[in-house]
Amino acid sequence: VGMGKEKRMKPRTDVAIPERYVSMSNSLARGAQGLNLSQKRILAMAMAMTDSVPAKDLMDGQRNGWTVRLNAHDYAETYDVDIHTAYDQLKSGARSLLKTLWTTVRKEGRSMITTQGQWLSLAEYRKDEAVVDIRFHEKVAPHLLGLRKQFTTYKLKQASALRSIYAWRLFECLRSWKAKGRWIVDVEEFAKIMEAPPSCSKDFFNLNNRVIQPSLKELREKDNIEITLDLVKGGRKVTGLCFTFRTNPQGRLNV
Repeated sequence: VGMGKEKRMKPRTDVAIPERYVSMSNSLARGAQGLNLSQKRILAMAMAMTDSVPAKDLMDGQRNGWTVRLNAHDYAETYDVDIHTAYDQLKSGARSLLKTLWTTVRKEGRSMITTQGQWLSLAEYRKDEAVVDIRFHEKVAPHLLGLRKQFTTYKLKQASALRSIYAWRLFECLRSWKAKGRWIVDVEEFAKIMEAPPSCSKDFFNLNNRVIQPSLKELREKDNIEITLDLVKGGRKVTGLCFTFRTNPQGRLNV
């Protein structure tokens, strides 16, 4: 039975997709997500399309997972790509998401508990309609649906112009610490969260040049965030990072 015969969450029609909110638990925002840029775009758009869904649909999604229909036209408009690229990215991204895992880490007593799960359980492609249906796995529901506390949220348009997955992930991490306006993190942990390649994880010079500085530059230019980075050192070695940030009052977007 195709997903087209299953009940999908009723999408909003009163607010344009870029103006809707992407929301997730802080633990998911701060954990490794296993995503490339196309996958991140797909999931962020799907999350935005579940913004403010009816309570009945939320409850059903928490029990059984939920299906979101994404069309190439909306994707093309949201991410400023042509329609053919949009469908290609939707199809290839959804296919690869079936094998992609999210990760969260939490502390229980003296133990650190790492949890991994699937983003999607099914995907269905409708080439003639330029549509892809994706079904979120029910195990990710506590991190995406019915959030009331300890969650990260932002308008999709605040990230849709980003062209680097590292910049997007840094943006989400900063958003998750918005109340404090500061994020302090060990270099090793930062590399894990950003899912930086091994050459960067083991070498701060590479991490700084390939991940940190390009991401800071993109966020400052595209989202008008004022970010200061201070390095925490143990002897001559950089052991930690301290990001202090706020929205530029003259900026065009609210962070």
